[in-house]
Amino acid sequence: MARVKSMKRKNKIINTIIYVVLAILSVIWLTPIAYIVYISFSPQDSQAAMNQFPGLGDLTFRHYINILNPNYQPYIQWFLNTLFVALITMVVNTFFIMAVAYTMSRLKFKGRKNLMLVNLILGMFPGFMSMIAIYNILKLVGLIDNAPLFGLILCYTMTSGMGFYVAKGFFDTISKSLDEAARIDGATNAQIFFQIILPLSKPIIVYTLVQSFMGPWMDFIFCKVILRENVDSYTVALGMNSWLSDTGGKKGKHFVDFFAGSVLISIPIMAVFLSTQKYYVAGVTGGAVKG
Repeated sequence: MARVKSMKRKNKIINTIIYVVLAILSVIWLTPIAYIVYISFSPQDSQAAMNQFPGLGDLTFRHYINILNPNYQPYIQWFLNTLFVALITMVVNTFFIMAVAYTMSRLKFKGRKNLMLVNLILGMFPGFMSMIAIYNILKLVGLIDNAPLFGLILCYTMTSGMGFYVAKGFFDTISKSLDEAARIDGATNAQIFFQIILPLSKPIIVYTLVQSFMGPWMDFIFCKVILRENVDSYTVALGMNSWLSDTGGKKGKHFVDFFAGSVLISIPIMAVFLSTQKYYVAGVTGGAVKG
């Protein structure tokens, strides 16, 4: 009995220490977020807002009103551009990833393992190494000048099938006896994929959708290279970056607007994560098996 009490006391102390550490880490992670939100309500416009904390009575929604005013800054247009690119990329990437993952998980063909190995090696190289080549190709076909957003979508989607590993791991956990039973009934690979595998793969589909949406939503490097001076086609990341440079001869004129824009752009991501959290976690853990 004394030993049991000692173990309970030890576990209680360990749990207390863990909770204290997690609470400290939570404060560290949340402090910058709270700081950004607080500064976004500052009555000032310049970088002085970083050093002079306004009182509660001085807080204002002026910067949110400014960036939502189309005549002041094209933030809404940038937001819609980002949403357009992110949604199309999300749908296309998810379809390609699911299709390739199903092929690698269920179909056996010559060179399959070598193809997966080559894909794994290529995945070790960062995507921005190909920026110049991609830009020249898009320039050659006229997308840089005529349809830069579609060129940007191509950048995000043309190699999407290479990210199939997590989805393949999830598909490997689905019993192959389902495939065999369906084939006995005369089902084709396409019917098995759409009518059997996908309905059982909601967690990994949600995980892939979220990942595919976040990439374009937060990307800056490819936007900077592809969109260049096409201000009307800017995404939020690129447009807000211009607020931190010289604008109208006043450096930092839209500095606090940047904070307000950061708060607004984070809302869709938070909404997506909160609404899909349980599926997201299940997709990660379900796909973390050895294929």
